[in-house]
Amino acid sequence: MKKIYLLTTAHLEDGLWFRDEEDFKVAMNYIAIQAACCPEVIVLAFILMSNHVHLVLRGRRKDVIDFVNQFKHRYSIYYRKKYGIAEFLRGNGLDVKLIPSEDEAVERAVAYVQMNCVAANICSHPSQYPWGTGNAFFTSTKPGGTPLGALSDRARERLLHSACNILPKAWTLSEDGYITPGQYVDVRTVELLFRTPRRMNYFLHSSSKARKRIEVDGDCLPAFRDQTILASMRDLCLSLFQKESFLELQPGEKAEFVRQIRFRFSADANQIARVCGLTYAEAARLLDSE
Repeated sequence: MKKIYLLTTAHLEDGLWFRDEEDFKVAMNYIAIQAACCPEVIVLAFILMSNHVHLVLRGRRKDVIDFVNQFKHRYSIYYRKKYGIAEFLRGNGLDVKLIPSEDEAVERAVAYVQMNCVAANICSHPSQYPWGTGNAFFTSTKPGGTPLGALSDRARERLLHSACNILPKAWTLSEDGYITPGQYVDVRTVELLFRTPRRMNYFLHSSSKARKRIEVDGDCLPAFRDQTILASMRDLCLSLFQKESFLELQPGEKAEFVRQIRFRFSADANQIARVCGLTYAEAARLLDSE
């Protein structure tokens, strides 16, 4: 029997799923490809965060787990080709929660997923975050861009980083380079569930992620996205130590470097650990060292 599940990949403590915008775009297209390859699974909502992914899926338990694992496998192959890191997500766990159909549990699950970007202080509303379904619901914007059917097989493979040829030709590739979620997410079901934009906003603003942001002092939240810091690290290493990367630094230099990251980017130990490829304990130790 098909049911609704909230699936969350384990948070990477010492690395990033997505190092730059291209990585996000590739993953967005891989979600679309997976939706086309697995019609027995219905995508209701999802979000790609720097070091983890959330999805709300409808289907049989085995099928929704296979959906995520196949997506992870596809993305791992891309990641290995780009960064030379093998088996990147091999040990990455997956938490699967059955969502009851009563007591507005599905609404809360969708809102929880949508609000991850707000809780991370990346934006003030999910609709401002492009890497997921934040702008997929209650919008009059029609998908524009280039129909996949208008592209040659070679161009489509190059743009999607995949040779998959079962995608509907009517689907379009946006100017930003990815298939927008509104073309494969079950938008109508989600909108019928929430009924009105106002009711959806109520659940967004009352979600646990929204409360987390309210309860935490804003000054303690990351001021810059992980990808922004990551893009600046080489120049900072060169400027401070005349070295190309964090891995080349000596222990004392690493301690100074992470303190500079904290000072220049208002980063906390969790964020420093992600961008530097450290465990939280290692990042905290370097920050506390003299």
